[in-house]
Amino acid sequence: MEPAVTAAASRSRILVYLLLVLCLHFRGSSAKTFSSRLIHRFSDEARVVSGVSLQGVGDWPRRGSMEYYGALVRNDVHRLRSSKLGRGGRYDVLFPSEGSETAALGNDFGWLHYTWIDIGTPNVSFLVALDAGSDLLWLPCDCLQCAPLSGRYNSLDKDLSMYNPADSSSSKNLYCSHELCALGPNCESPKQTCPYRVSYYSENTTSSGILIEDTLYLTSSNSHASKSSVQASVILGCGRKQSGGYLEGIAPDGLMGLGFGDISVPSVLAKAGLIRNSFSMCFGEDNSGTILFGDNGTANQQSTPFLTYDGRYPTYIVDVERFCIGTACLGQTGFEALVDSGSSFTFLPDGVYKGVTAEFDKRMNASRSVYDGYPWEYCYKASSLEMPDIPKVTIMLSMNKTFVVNNPIFNYYGKEGDLAGFCLALQTSGENVGTIGQNFMMGYRMVFDRENLKLGWSRSNCNELDNSTRVPITPPAEDRPENPLPTNEQQNSPGRAVSPAVAGRAPPNPSFAPPQLAFCLSTWMYFLLLFFAFSVITPG
Repeated sequence: MEPAVTAAASRSRILVYLLLVLCLHFRGSSAKTFSSRLIHRFSDEARVVSGVSLQGVGDWPRRGSMEYYGALVRNDVHRLRSSKLGRGGRYDVLFPSEGSETAALGNDFGWLHYTWIDIGTPNVSFLVALDAGSDLLWLPCDCLQCAPLSGRYNSLDKDLSMYNPADSSSSKNLYCSHELCALGPNCESPKQTCPYRVSYYSENTTSSGILIEDTLYLTSSNSHASKSSVQASVILGCGRKQSGGYLEGIAPDGLMGLGFGDISVPSVLAKAGLIRNSFSMCFGEDNSGTILFGDNGTANQQSTPFLTYDGRYPTYIVDVERFCIGTACLGQTGFEALVDSGSSFTFLPDGVYKGVTAEFDKRMNASRSVYDGYPWEYCYKASSLEMPDIPKVTIMLSMNKTFVVNNPIFNYYGKEGDLAGFCLALQTSGENVGTIGQNFMMGYRMVFDRENLKLGWSRSNCNELDNSTRVPITPPAEDRPENPLPTNEQQNSPGRAVSPAVAGRAPPNPSFAPPQLAFCLSTWMYFLLLFFAFSVITPG
């Protein structure tokens, strides 16, 4: 065996020598060189330099002692947990324990998508609206001013509930000293229970109360394991007082914010290492859908990057380069748009709105009409026997990506339930930023890939995403609802929101490895692989 070992050692020394020569040559060709001496973080020198103890360690441990090794383990576990956000997760996909199904429940519920979730110990079920435009999960709780939970929701298959922290053995108050409260503006001392107040884009629509930590029940779907129950600790708002659209029945049983903020459920699940830092919502054309935490879509989906605002990602904003109506792609129709599951319909900046609607109207072969109470300007007559041809509406997004809107209209039904007309479901936003609402996302699986900071989409009927035992959310009956019309308050609620006193997620930091070191490391890996290959191929 010795000759083989000697030959292998010789080859190894030659390869290492070549690597060192190459790295030294690269460093010599640079204008600057640098070096540093490594200091162990538990050494006496490090203690003098830093003057502080490690996180989770009171006194500086004596090297070689049990405390020394214990501190190493605790520190490494802390660093591992801190680095898990956006680096994969324990489960491929998670969804609410009652099923991944979502549904739009019609006019009484503002045409938003809802799903059942279980919270607390013992668990209680809540029907929450799903809002990608805000961060906080809140539930009606110890109510001073909340929407009624009974008497008007006959389409549901079970009753709505109110959250009571005192009834849950797993609930804990969140105090002003907590990092997710960060001594917000309403805190008077670190020991005070953390108050919250969220103001939404719809006029005078707010939720306020205190922050609570409790258990959310989920179900896993793993390619390598059977389904299992997962309990995750999440932050939620005990919503004692609501106003505006929430008192009119929008989100009467609570709302789940799905935004970028650290307090949102996707952020908490990803930071805990349970899932990849991504989620999807599918919007079926029959008003059903799904929500899957950890889902980053398919390899063949299209995608476009999220945009920053003041150097950070406050919410899901994309760059719309132009609109196309039929075969005509319009100039001067670019804008930034919030992609928001919490907005029932779509809003455009005033100038873009005028150009798009004028072109749509020019291509419509139908008579204009007015339907009392409808918030849309461009409405047309129709017949149950013959539906006019609807011009195709296409959005061109940055990176030259095409998003075809499957159904840009909202139908109007007569007293007998027959189709009487329809409207182009677009409105002006009154500002420079637009909103892509649920109606434009119908027929798509929308992937909010927060790890790679991009929006993905692919056509879907949502049935193939059924990874759960679905618990039906009873939608309105097949015959048309008596009040199919969204009011001005309902059709854009809850919209954009100002998050509580919580820091938003910052863009990922670039690599700090200097070019010379990165080059040498990559070269070292290359030569190492080459050495192993050479050892296998060359006989000893």
